Amino acid sequence: MPTLSPLPVLAIAPAQVVRGDGILADQGAAIARLGQRPLIVGGSHSLKLAAPLIGALEQESLTPQMASYGSDCSESSLERLRAIAAEHQADVVIGIGGGKALDTAKLLAHQIHQPVVTVPTSAATCAAWTALSNVYSDQGAFRYDVALPTCPSLLVLDYALVRTAPRRTLVAGIGDGLAKWYEAAVSSGASQQTLIVAAVQQARVLRDILLQKTPAALRQWGGPEWQEVVDATVLLAGVVGGVGGAQCRTVAAHAVHNGLTQLPASHGILHGEKVAYGILVQLRLEEMGGNTSLARAARQQLLSFYRAAGLPQTLTDLGLGDITLNQLQQAAEFACREGSDIHHLPFTVTPEAVMAAMVSPLCPELREKSRSTAPLRPSSVAPEVQP
Repeated sequence: MPTLSPLPVLAIAPAQVVRGDGILADQGAAIARLGQRPLIVGGSHSLKLAAPLIGALEQESLTPQMASYGSDCSESSLERLRAIAAEHQADVVIGIGGGKALDTAKLLAHQIHQPVVTVPTSAATCAAWTALSNVYSDQGAFRYDVALPTCPSLLVLDYALVRTAPRRTLVAGIGDGLAKWYEAAVSSGASQQTLIVAAVQQARVLRDILLQKTPAALRQWGGPEWQEVVDATVLLAGVVGGVGGAQCRTVAAHAVHNGLTQLPASHGILHGEKVAYGILVQLRLEEMGGNTSLARAARQQLLSFYRAAGLPQTLTDLGLGDITLNQLQQAAEFACREGSDIHHLPFTVTPEAVMAAMVSPLCPELREKSRSTAPLRPSSVAPEVQP
């Protein structure tokens, strides 16, 4: 009988997912089963939304404390929060907010060996679901990610909270969710492993749901299609990486995001907005790498959808039309650094290729001046085309 090599451990899903409208105030008993001294981690805005939860915890005779994570999931922020958790003797962490707040709470809980509860306040990412945290510098530049051994113990998806988030956050979540298909289809390779095949198919289902239901979701805020799109971006998007593991996660779209975060001008741009633009860059790279007809058709389909949904198609749409070639190269080089997920593409990718895909075509004379500090304006380059 052949000896089977050990398979990687999968962190597939939260132990429990609770969904509903206005349910945050009903979660005291569920959290009491996890711990008695919760530390609630969020941003300044999100912590204000935790008032119903505070009352529910106190009704269960729990002793909660709130702490702001600052502006990023960074090493210094985590160090400060570990000290707060130790002083409070926290035995459960509750993350409330957007992706960075939830990533901080998950990683903090892992570091102090306690369970974590996630409460998303927008549908901008699937961070509430996943066993992964992204770590940034204090200035907001992506540094590395940390794979966690488990998904959260409890995910509370309160539609009443998410409904109050700006429309832009849902649109960004749609962009982030779409990337699951375009990246997983590449990163999975030709694998015929059952769970990887299933994860890729889930990514395709996710893409189709978003393409089909987004128009109605954005027209009728809070309606049935809106709720389905929220479920898709917050929950189903997390299923793909959970079931497929590392082979069904990020490729060039997220690598481009990571590169752009190295530029201070990008820090006001939402994660999913940068990722959505990164999908177009990835497809352009695939065209350049030989997958011409399929990648071009996919890109054209997305451009039409992006226009209708309000997703960024160009650097100018992102608000980065004035960055210099030197800055563009900085982003491209980070996207192509050793170990970057961009190298999951089935061909060699260079910073020069990424630059060409991000802004194409560059004028020939500017190709020779890659260190130029001239801004990327129409006067400096050929008219910008969509990646």
